[in-house]
Amino acid sequence: MSVQFPPSAAPRSAYPVDVLPAPVRRRLLELADAGRPLSAYVYDGDVAAGRARELRAALPEWAAVYYAVKANSFPGVVEALAPYVDGFEVASVAELELALRAGRFQGQGAESSAAPLPAVPVVAAGPAKSVPVLTALVRAGVEAINAESLLELHRISRIAVAEGVTARVALRVNPAEIPITGALLMGGAASQFGVAEPDVPDVLREARKLPGLDLVGFHIHAASGNLDAATHAAYLRWCVEWSVRTARETGIELRHVDIGGGIGVAFEGEEPFDVGRFGELAAGIEPPAGVKVILEPGRFVVADCGWYAAEVTDVKTSYGESFAVLRGGINHFQLPTSWDIVHNVAVLPVEKWGEECPRPTAENTRVTVVGELCTPEDTLLRDVLIDRVRAGDLIVFPYAGSYGWEFAMHSFLGHPVAERHLL
Repeated sequence: MSVQFPPSAAPRSAYPVDVLPAPVRRRLLELADAGRPLSAYVYDGDVAAGRARELRAALPEWAAVYYAVKANSFPGVVEALAPYVDGFEVASVAELELALRAGRFQGQGAESSAAPLPAVPVVAAGPAKSVPVLTALVRAGVEAINAESLLELHRISRIAVAEGVTARVALRVNPAEIPITGALLMGGAASQFGVAEPDVPDVLREARKLPGLDLVGFHIHAASGNLDAATHAAYLRWCVEWSVRTARETGIELRHVDIGGGIGVAFEGEEPFDVGRFGELAAGIEPPAGVKVILEPGRFVVADCGWYAAEVTDVKTSYGESFAVLRGGINHFQLPTSWDIVHNVAVLPVEKWGEECPRPTAENTRVTVVGELCTPEDTLLRDVLIDRVRAGDLIVFPYAGSYGWEFAMHSFLGHPVAERHLL
C-alpha cells in the first residue's frame, strides 16, 4: 500500500513571520500562553466579508452569490458573511439550521396553493439526501432543492404532498461536454453527482407528472479550482445558454440557473482570480428576464480568512532529515495531504520554554512537518527550508479558512479536537 504524502516543497522557503497579520500573531501567542499544547484555528470574519463584498459588487444584478457553508461552517464566519451574500448553499440539516440562524430567516414552509410564501434564500445539494434531510428542506421552504435523481424527485414529491405544499426543485445535471478549456472538472464523466445529460429529457418528462413539485431550473456544478476569469465567465455563459436551450426543448419555465462554485484560490506562485475582469465579462451575458443565476463560492470566499496553528511538540533528526512534530496533524488539518498540495507555513516563535531540558531546534535546514498520529500519512508539509524552528514554537498555515477544520479526521486516535476562535 502506498503512503499518501503532499508534494515536496523544495526549493521553497517557509514564509516570513510577518505574512501573519499582527492581530493573528497576538491572538495565537495569547492562546499559546494558556499552559496547554496548542492546536487551533483563528478566523477573521472581516476578511471573509470583504471577499464576499468584492465578488458581489463585481457581478450584474441578475447574479446572486450564495455562500457554500461546507467550506467553513464556524458560526462566527457564517454570521459575518450573512449581510454580504444573497443566500446560502447547504448539504445537511445542520448546515440548513446554521444558515437559517445566520441569515435570520424563518422556516416559512414551501408554497401552498392557497398562500404562496417567498422562498428562503437557501439552495441544497448532495448526492444522497436522506428523507429527513429532504423533509427539513421542504418544510423550510428553501429556494431550490437540487435534485440528483428521479428517485429523489419522487421522494421530494411525496414529502411535499404530505406537507400540503409545493417544493421548488432544480435538476442537477452532469453535462456530457463543456466546450471550454481550463480547470473545469466534475462534468462529462461517470459520477454519482446529478443526472447524466442524455437522461435529462426523460427525467424531466417523469418529473412533470409528479405532484407537489415546481421545476424552476437547473444546477450545473462542473467547475473546480479555476483561477482564470475569462474561462470562468465563458463557463457561466455556457451554463446559462445550455439551461435556456434545454428548458425550451423540455417545456420547463426557466427561473433558476445554479452554476455551482469553482473559483480557485491562488497559492504560492499562482496568479489570483481576477474578480473585476470576471465581472466585466459576466456583464456581457444576458439571461432571459426573470431568471436568477446563482454562484455558490465557498473556498474562494473563506480560504484567506483562517489560519491553522499548532505547537511544535518536538524537533527530531532521523538519518539526516529534520522533522517538526505538531500537536495536531491530519486529525486537525487534512487539506495538504488530501488535496495533494504544497501548503506553506510560517514559524511563529514562542520565547517561553518551561521545561528543564535542552530545547530541540533545527536551523537553516529543510524540515518536514508532521502531526501526532500513529501513521506516516500524518504529514502536512515536506522539505521546506526553515531558518529556525524550536520545540514550543508555533507552525502556522495561512489560507486555512476553507476545508480545514471541517475536512479533518477529528476522531482518529481520540486526541482533543482543534479549537476555533474568531478575532
